[in-house]
Amino acid sequence: MAEGSKYQNRIELLQGTLDMLILQALRCEPMHGYAVAQQIRTRSAEVLNVETGSLYPALHRLERQKWVESEWKLTESKQRAKYYQLTVLGKKQLTADHQRWLQLVRAIAAIMEPEMQR
Repeated sequence: MAEGSKYQNRIELLQGTLDMLILQALRCEPMHGYAVAQQIRTRSAEVLNVETGSLYPALHRLERQKWVESEWKLTESKQRAKYYQLTVLGKKQLTADHQRWLQLVRAIAAIMEPEMQR
């Protein structure tokens, strides 16, 4: 495999994982971008920190794909912020992504811990 294609696969994997995490964060309620990043960080026990340089392009991409929609609202502190909400298409995508993620986790576990497969 050429070095460039390995790098591209890594980007796609990371991008797909970030998209899935954002969709999961929005599963229960609409949130502004900062709250999405906070939820991912909190729910991952501070392991995953989504930088704004990755978060907002991902949110815009998800919006273009019609997986999320947005509207401007006031936050609790009365600041204007764009709130994102999962769409019906986004819920379907999250379900599909989650199934693929579970399949990937099982496959990696089978390789890394073969004794668990007996």
